[in-house]
Amino acid sequence: MRALQVLDSRQVAAVDLPEPPPPGPGEVQVRIGAVALNHIDVWGWRGMAFAKRKLPIVVGVEAAGTVAAVGDGVEGLAPGQLVAIFGAETCGTCPACRAGKENLCENVGGIRGFHIDGLARELVNLPARLAIPAPDGVDVVAAACAPVTIGTPQHMLFDNARLEGGQTILIQAGGSGIGTAAIQLAKAVGATVITTVGSDDKIEKAKALGADHVINYREDRFESLVRKITKKRGVDVVFEHVGVDTFAKSMFCLKRGGTLVTCGSTTGINCEINLFQLYQQQLRLIGSFGCSVRNLKETLDKLASGVVRPVVDTMTDLDGIDEALARLESRQVFGKIIVTL
Repeated sequence: MRALQVLDSRQVAAVDLPEPPPPGPGEVQVRIGAVALNHIDVWGWRGMAFAKRKLPIVVGVEAAGTVAAVGDGVEGLAPGQLVAIFGAETCGTCPACRAGKENLCENVGGIRGFHIDGLARELVNLPARLAIPAPDGVDVVAAACAPVTIGTPQHMLFDNARLEGGQTILIQAGGSGIGTAAIQLAKAVGATVITTVGSDDKIEKAKALGADHVINYREDRFESLVRKITKKRGVDVVFEHVGVDTFAKSMFCLKRGGTLVTCGSTTGINCEINLFQLYQQQLRLIGSFGCSVRNLKETLDKLASGVVRPVVDTMTDLDGIDEALARLESRQVFGKIIVTL
């Protein structure tokens, strides 16, 4: 079968690998149809891993496909069924997993494509509990964007930040994959959405998704405009995932008692914050990573009902991976890059 691997040379290449054996008890075999690229794939490409791993490694944390075969004891899944795949190898038995908080798994085996072999391959075997059926009306590209691109902001906005209608939110990097999803999710509950983008050509695209105010952060100081838009009150929630370049200014945009939730650090991992501001303004800073299986199911339902839709920047195949990763790293994308198999 064909697959994408990070090689010992740190290059990503399409290679031929042996097909997996038939699925074992409790397992399902999935024929991958689409992989959605994320910045975690760029980190893997650069060799930035949070834990030791052996190369070569198959890339791809976010994907969907059709069930090819099921192992003994598997119920609720059948060959030909479209599924989205949960992107971490969770244990399923620890207290966090039993409580439906799989992203806090105490015995996680790793993130696919980063610590362990990922999903950018034609066939993969995995525990059946991590293959989530897609409702009618959701195609393979939309399902491929559910586990991370939409599931991550679903968890951030509603489990962590508790965003509600009538509140105002600042969404950083609204042209990114999770940014485009966050705009739609926030608008759907009746929030006022302020977002930042890196070029003027993204402004109208962000407005078309529902953003009420769009700021080109390369041309204007977003923190000043946010204070102006909110009449110096500040926003209820900041959706952060940029990191060093924006974090301190994002805190400045919060109202008293406001919440900043972050899931990423694409511009660096270390920054200084104003502790006086943190406690005097009674701010809440929340770290968020991934989503739960429940969030993934919620996301698939929202895709089926039209609450949210994936925004696709580029479609490519396995042989176009170098250009796709370079485009993602350049930040010239608006939405997702999808690799089809």
